[in-house]
Amino acid sequence: MAAPKKGRGSAGGQGRPGRALALILIAMVALTGGMFLSGHTTPRLGIDLAGGTSITLKAKSQPGKPDAINETNMNTAVSIIERRVNGLGVSEAEVQTQGASNIIVNIPKGTNSKQAREQVGTTAQLYFRPVLTVTDGGPTPEGSPSPSASGSGKPSATPSAKASDPETASDPKTTPSASATTQGRAVTDALKDATPKPTTSGDADASKTPAATGTPDPATAALEKKFTSLDCSDKAARAKAGDGVKPEDPTVACSSEGDAKYLLGPAEVSGTDVDDAKAQFDQQRGIWLVSMEFTDKGSKKFQTITKKLSAQQSPQNQFAISLDGEVVSAPQVNQTLSGSAEISGSFTQQSAEDLANVLSYGALPLSFSEDTVTTVTAALGGEQLEAGLIAGAIGLALVVIYLVAYYRGLALIALLSLLVSGILTYTIMALLGPAIGFALNLPAVCGAIVAIGITADSFIVYFERIRDEIREGRTLRPAVERAWPRARRTILVSDFVSFLAAAVLFLVTVGKVQGFAFTLGLTTLLDVVVVFLFTKPVMTLMARTKFFASGHPWSGLDPERLGAKPPLRRSRRVNARTDHPKEA
Repeated sequence: MAAPKKGRGSAGGQGRPGRALALILIAMVALTGGMFLSGHTTPRLGIDLAGGTSITLKAKSQPGKPDAINETNMNTAVSIIERRVNGLGVSEAEVQTQGASNIIVNIPKGTNSKQAREQVGTTAQLYFRPVLTVTDGGPTPEGSPSPSASGSGKPSATPSAKASDPETASDPKTTPSASATTQGRAVTDALKDATPKPTTSGDADASKTPAATGTPDPATAALEKKFTSLDCSDKAARAKAGDGVKPEDPTVACSSEGDAKYLLGPAEVSGTDVDDAKAQFDQQRGIWLVSMEFTDKGSKKFQTITKKLSAQQSPQNQFAISLDGEVVSAPQVNQTLSGSAEISGSFTQQSAEDLANVLSYGALPLSFSEDTVTTVTAALGGEQLEAGLIAGAIGLALVVIYLVAYYRGLALIALLSLLVSGILTYTIMALLGPAIGFALNLPAVCGAIVAIGITADSFIVYFERIRDEIREGRTLRPAVERAWPRARRTILVSDFVSFLAAAVLFLVTVGKVQGFAFTLGLTTLLDVVVVFLFTKPVMTLMARTKFFASGHPWSGLDPERLGAKPPLRRSRRVNARTDHPKEA
């Protein structure tokens, strides 16, 4: 029987390390190029590093509403709080739920923390104000022609005891803009009925009053100017339109979408006068509507204002539901209403429920209490970041010293692998900031520091397996290949345990601890990528060099220093053939 031919078996094959190295090089170039092209060359820093205020709000149970703390109301509260925070001129504020009953509000540096605490979590200003004038949301240029500034605006719904079609009202988006001069006259005329008339004594010269001389008073003139110049398409201008206005004073406001601006009279009914509001589906009409119930005091107020508005022409027969200075709905009044009312129109289920939540709870669907408030100055954040980087540098230096002292030449491969891992981690973190809002906080920095040890541990496992093979008397090239399968299993099991711990920690925790878990999980995955696509291929290439293959004393693979056994020799079995004489 012929002996098998010698060849390169698959088990001991050297593989093609160039392909793996080319793949990881392409990934590094792509990530680095994407980082520079996006303009985000540094990771986004969290509040504890960049400075800012973190507020934890805890939802409180309300009497008679045991099921009020639910996912829908929490999400509604998040949306309202986020709009309120952005109204402070804050950029990149984070508002998110924490568990079933907490909301975390992270406000970056540059914001008045006292003002933020007053705005976040408190009951918003909800008022019912009569609409005096409404037009499209853009600023009014001087001299632009228009017949009137008081054309009807687009109501989001129409309140009535009977069904009413809101689409019969004209849309301000298609109504020509009024000129500044025409709007100014319209504002002056509209304010005549809304502004209290000045009283004069018998001895006073009535001819010198603003009304008698035809000169508008300064407050009216300022309101005219503010109304004509207001640009509701500008988010910042929309949020600040009603700042500092008292309930008893007329004001200007924008619609929530910014497509219409309103001149509103003094508040006639407040959010506290609403006892309850519900979103309901009318089976007969096949529409969604919002029903409202008022308190005894609120019923009288609402009856008075609806009696007045029902006798007016559009848009003076509308009342605006103003939340935090923005008009969330501007329905028309068709008849006098008192203790209850319904708002009907082109509602979807979601929009009806949102409006009902706003009306029922006076802005926030739940009441909240401040659980914790953490304020970090930019200087303190910089100090924490510097301390974290110093700690990471010290840890990295200790790892390098250990690797050089114990593994000598092999330390070069480990350091190159750490460098590749660092580049991948940095670029991915920089890109994840704008992509998913990932912010590098102090616990995340700690996770990155811990990852240095996890990554170095993978190298040590592989190096020790190679050294064990050399101790058995094998040369370097077969030792590298024979050590890899066993080292690979150990590395995968170890990294799987670390990733599983990070995943569980990420799922069961919130806030800053999630940053630690996320970074730990990310770096653990990258450790597998680096070991498979860089460390192993580089080790294969290095085994072909004379420095490592000859077992140089500074290579870290000197057989004599490792106490290697004599080289293994393959014994050959000679098949002897003996011929026996045949018996006679």
